[in-house]
Amino acid sequence: MLTLFFDLDGTLIDPKEGITLAIQHALKEMGMTDIPHADDLTWCIGPPLWNSFDVLLGPGADLQEAVDHYRSFYTDDGMYMADVYDGVGEMFDALHQVDAKIYVATSKPHIYAQEIIEHFGIHAHVERLFGSELDGTNADKTDLLKYALDETGAEPAQSVMIGDRRFDIFGARNNDIPSVGALWGYGEPDELHQSEADALAGAPEEVPEIVFDLLGLDAD
Repeated sequence: MLTLFFDLDGTLIDPKEGITLAIQHALKEMGMTDIPHADDLTWCIGPPLWNSFDVLLGPGADLQEAVDHYRSFYTDDGMYMADVYDGVGEMFDALHQVDAKIYVATSKPHIYAQEIIEHFGIHAHVERLFGSELDGTNADKTDLLKYALDETGAEPAQSVMIGDRRFDIFGARNNDIPSVGALWGYGEPDELHQSEADALAGAPEEVPEIVFDLLGLDAD
């Protein structure tokens, strides 16, 4: 059975506005005066929040406090400041034709991510969402995908992880799952090349054929 794990932010939805505004809010609350522009914060889309705030705030910062400020804004105002990428619906339709099992695997806390996929209608296409806990458990994609494999019983060799950041690719490789880098997201092409994704897709509509070729499946 073909099993697909999709990252959420930067792969299925473009969350730039909500995430960057929430980060800017948290930085202000933490006392930073020189707040980066939204375009300079897109590298924060994908990694666990603690990692990003560690870089942004430097040594000695209370990372959990920063995360709490972020979540306060994000859950009140930023969660739905996003758009589903063009072509995602067509991609899902093509994958349903071959009865693929489709899951979401995101570092975002599952209690937020579930609300998001329901808001945007993505939930109608997926079997289940796997996300992190509020304390950061399973925020690392290696741990998250291991948990997802254990829960679903999916065979790594018949599974594919699709995501736009190196964390998705590394997590997949660490679980022996083939990977497809999503070039339309927030990972730079060099990032995905250097992380050695098994294949690259330039648009969501390209994913089904690439997945079939990657696993040697007949799509007809």
